[in-house]
Amino acid sequence: MVFPVWFENLQVKYLNRALRPVARYLPGTGTIEHHGRTSGKPYKTIVTAYRKGNVLAIALAHGKTDWVKNVLAAGQADLHFARSDVHITNTRILPAGYDGPDAEGLPRLARLQLPRMAVFVGDIA
Repeated sequence: MVFPVWFENLQVKYLNRALRPVARYLPGTGTIEHHGRTSGKPYKTIVTAYRKGNVLAIALAHGKTDWVKNVLAAGQADLHFARSDVHITNTRILPAGYDGPDAEGLPRLARLQLPRMAVFVGDIA
């Protein structure tokens, strides 16, 4: 986790609620729809996603949060942007500092963040 705990609490409690109605209209920001691992309850989480061809990457500055665990368990999710909706499959996490073959196919901004933090990666179906 890159951010301090107090910032994460502030973001979850206030910022995400304020941004939820307009998140899908902000550049690079979208809403990922996923379901709880045990409850099956639907959730929507605001994320900043980077896309290159059929690869979608999300830097995990907050660590392996619940939405990441939910999507990894399901193996798929839907991501809604202002002008498009995408379905992601083959979800995986590249650990911080990863320098393997998957790193070369990442969008530039995700590659820049990979040395410091893990990156969630999915293929656009």
